Amino acid sequence: RYLLEQDFPGMRIGPEPTTDSFIAVMYGETEGNVPGNALVVDPKKPFRKLSRFGNAFLNRFMCSQLPNEVLKSISIIDSPGILSGEKQRISRGYDFCQVLQWFAERVDRIILLFDAHKLDISDEFSEAIKSFRGQDDKIRVVLNKADQVDTQQLMRVYGALMWSLGKVIDTPEVLRVYIGSFWAHPLRNTDNRRLFEAEAQDLFKDIQSLPQKAAVRKLNDLIKRARLAKVHAYIISYLKKEMPSVFGKENKKKELINKLPEIYIQLQREYHISAGDFPEVKKMQEQLENCDFTKFHSLKPKLIEAVDNMLANKIASLMNLIRQEESNMPTEMVHGGAFDGTMAGPFGHGYGEGAKEGADEEEWVVAKDKPAYDEIFYTLSPINGKISGISAKKEMVTSKLPNSVLGKIWKLADCDGDGMLDDEEFALAKHLIKIKLDGYELPGTLPSHLVPPSHRKPFQTAE
Repeated sequence: RYLLEQDFPGMRIGPEPTTDSFIAVMYGETEGNVPGNALVVDPKKPFRKLSRFGNAFLNRFMCSQLPNEVLKSISIIDSPGILSGEKQRISRGYDFCQVLQWFAERVDRIILLFDAHKLDISDEFSEAIKSFRGQDDKIRVVLNKADQVDTQQLMRVYGALMWSLGKVIDTPEVLRVYIGSFWAHPLRNTDNRRLFEAEAQDLFKDIQSLPQKAAVRKLNDLIKRARLAKVHAYIISYLKKEMPSVFGKENKKKELINKLPEIYIQLQREYHISAGDFPEVKKMQEQLENCDFTKFHSLKPKLIEAVDNMLANKIASLMNLIRQEESNMPTEMVHGGAFDGTMAGPFGHGYGEGAKEGADEEEWVVAKDKPAYDEIFYTLSPINGKISGISAKKEMVTSKLPNSVLGKIWKLADCDGDGMLDDEEFALAKHLIKIKLDGYELPGTLPSHLVPPSHRKPFQTAE
């Protein structure tokens, strides 16, 4: 709702778990709903495989279409509210985690939403997060309604959230958590306004980059599937080879299923495969229970060779084609909705701060502090109105900034490149040091509004 800046059909927002359906929010010329059963038979939509989850799920699945600019670049899957009681979890009527896993394998980004007042990870939420295993790189966490607590409480809330997530997500890396208030209401607590703005900007940049990376992500998924298919072929062909031709098939099948962890280790050594490419043992054992091993196929080395050839040669050329296409096409970004509010104008992130301060003022922004800088300048014994690099260095190192940063400041401040600084260039250097000490980034090239007045080129008037 916050990103689109408009309601979509089927949307309900409230403090209780309101959404009881999976809603695919997609672009459409006219506003309307498509129910799940109709959606899975539509060849133009990517949901046909969801029919295997049955009617109980399809009755809780729908597509909301609306003509929104944001949805031209991305589609959003809104999942049901997470329940905390065992009773509600059983009454869903379909395998909630399996559905989440199906979506997780196909989406570009997974966003987990937490409220600053409700940090507990229920059993169902824990199971849901575990169903995203293997998709950790796609997960981002949003701590919403962070304006409803003060700075001290927010620090504790953030710590508690990281601790809770650490117990559920089995990775040593820390997940990226975006802190903010993602709704169009006035902030209750404005102490952390700048933090919320910076976090929202980071989240927007992350979402906006998705259309660009979509092709590479699909190629990455293709490589992943190819490796898994290859390993699957080794497992299946091994089980086929070990089966007796006439008697004791059932007993041998049970023995092979129990020995599956040992078979994995044997195949790892024989074919030099990473342990991470093998399917989960328990899940594989459950699936093998219902299979007839005698109907499995023997290993076809030519097919394995074709997959290896594709991974070694074809993928590299595909990658080059994608890069060429990206360089020839304009950068695709998400536009519309909340994204447009942060792009330009005085309310864009960082506008009027750091190196951008004074960009829309007629007077040189450094001039207000120049008298103080001039006092220091004249203590450094200027010759012909300029100080040498050595004299400037003595003063600049008092800021305690590293030499790499001071070197960049010198390069920006020495506008005429003569290796010396006049009073305006020195004032600019001090201003850039102040920008860095205040925690802002230095510009790559000197913006026109920071160029000292005496070093600005006069406007050429047409005769």
